[in-house]
Amino acid sequence: MKYENIILLIAVIIILVLPLAMYSGLGEDQGYFGGSDDKGSDGVSETGYEPWFNSFWEPPSGEIESLLFALQAAIGAIIIGYFFGYWRGQKIKEDE
Repeated sequence: MKYENIILLIAVIIILVLPLAMYSGLGEDQGYFGGSDDKGSDGVSETGYEPWFNSFWEPPSGEIESLLFALQAAIGAIIIGYFFGYWRGQKIKEDE
């Protein structure tokens, strides 16, 4: 039991330290940390695709866009959590 905890602690330390040791110091400007959204939009733009319409509202900054995305995710999580809690409460009520 004692050795298992030590081994798990060493594994956690390795998992936390290894990415930091592998980081080369290059950032997003040099092409690192690019996500699949960037690759997908670059691939589509290379084909010469022209969109049929444009968005009617563009967020003024990337921070506001991130805020709206996080807000949307939080609202969805609250709704899902409510229904899971409701169903669990109903099951407990039926068991009594």
